[in-house]
Amino acid sequence: MTTATVPERREAPDASPAAPVRGARPGLILTALVLAMLAFTVVQTSVVPILPTLASAYHLTTATVAWVMTANLLAAAVLTPLLGRMGDLYGRKWVLVLSVGGLVLGSALAFSVHSWTVLLVARVLQGLGGGILPLAIAVIRDELPREKVTGAVSLVSASLGVGSGIGMVATGWVMEHWTYQTVFLMGLILGAVALLTVLVAIRHDPVEDRGGSLDPLGTTLLAAWLSALLLALSEGETWGWGSATVIALFVGAVLGLALWVLVELRSKHPLVNVRVLAKPAVAVPNVAGFCVGFVMYASFTMLADFTQTPSLVGYGFGATILHSGILLLPSAVGSFLGAPIGARLIKAVGPKIPMALGGLLAGAALLFLGFQHGRQGDVYAASAVMGLGIGLAYAAMPAYINGAVPVEQAGIANSVNAVLRTVGGAVGTAVVGVILSSKTISAALLAHTPLAGMSLPTGDAYRTAFLVCGVLGLAAAVVPFLVRAKRKSAGAVVPSA
Repeated sequence: MTTATVPERREAPDASPAAPVRGARPGLILTALVLAMLAFTVVQTSVVPILPTLASAYHLTTATVAWVMTANLLAAAVLTPLLGRMGDLYGRKWVLVLSVGGLVLGSALAFSVHSWTVLLVARVLQGLGGGILPLAIAVIRDELPREKVTGAVSLVSASLGVGSGIGMVATGWVMEHWTYQTVFLMGLILGAVALLTVLVAIRHDPVEDRGGSLDPLGTTLLAAWLSALLLALSEGETWGWGSATVIALFVGAVLGLALWVLVELRSKHPLVNVRVLAKPAVAVPNVAGFCVGFVMYASFTMLADFTQTPSLVGYGFGATILHSGILLLPSAVGSFLGAPIGARLIKAVGPKIPMALGGLLAGAALLFLGFQHGRQGDVYAASAVMGLGIGLAYAAMPAYINGAVPVEQAGIANSVNAVLRTVGGAVGTAVVGVILSSKTISAALLAHTPLAGMSLPTGDAYRTAFLVCGVLGLAAAVVPFLVRAKRKSAGAVVPSA
């Protein structure tokens, strides 16, 4: 077990040397950043319930329409580190405007043009919103009074879970009254409001790394191996996990990662300082972020399908899209509550305890569903506890990271954490997909029912998937304790190299 120091009693942003701007409006700034974060998460997840509708509208197979998610996932993963680094180099405000602006432009295209190709381009543009989280955290450190930083960072980070829950419910309500294109209009309106608020609220635009520069080769290699990895994970079930294409993508991702690390170690101005990322105090939130991302993305996708399955197969509730979203709404409430609770815990005992508690709650909720999921009340309760856990964990991660990296590396370090959450989500979705497709209800049993011709997982398959997600949540709870903390004689705790 590695011995290292991690922030325990106070969050590092409070100790940031950057003083907030006098006369700044913290409430308006925080509102702008939360709106931007909500806009991205709503846009990202709102398409999940309408994938069957999109497949019908564009006459596509299930595998092809899944590219609506894959394109956005790839774009966000590749662009997030680049945007985070650009914020460190050129100032956060206008890079943040670029991120939100891409989200708005993509939503406008998706709403106004009925074309499959244009829709994919729109989803790539919306992927620019992936840079919002690390940029928002950096803005908070620069702009807000020190005593408000912990709570503000927690709220923005926990907005990931809040927005996902809101997006599911809002999409269901929209589909009850209008067409699927209105779902994109919803994202356009929310994004436009966020963009306007960002332009008005954020005035100060510091540059933290005046001596640095972009790293074109490192950026290209990062994009290459991330794209190979996420493409293999997203399409593995469709193309076949043992197919030459998928194996080649995984091999290419491993080789690309190794080459990228070597290039970054030799670069004078690397995109990502891999030596910093290798520090145990930075690795902890990144590993936990992967695990919590696995749980969040996999559980949302799985529960949407589970709740909409007709109960005549022995599970499910035959819920509409709206009803399914309402069943998951407690997760949004839980995540929202997790932000202030997490902030108080971070100030009192440091980020380790809320991060571990978050993983424990999320894991326990999914383990509960593995054994008890026959009533809607079971889903409501588990959703609430899971959301609270995700909110606590996401609130604590930036505190860990900001306490372990120099201020000029804060943007890229938080970007890497955001990417690992996304990669965790891609892995979780793929793993759950494999589990659910491995055990399906016999076609003979469905032959004389309204579900004839459909391929549906068995109840045991869902039980296994719930339990696997639960174990990953518990792993996120254990990870923070793999790094021991040492307190300096003066009482301050800082991460070691």
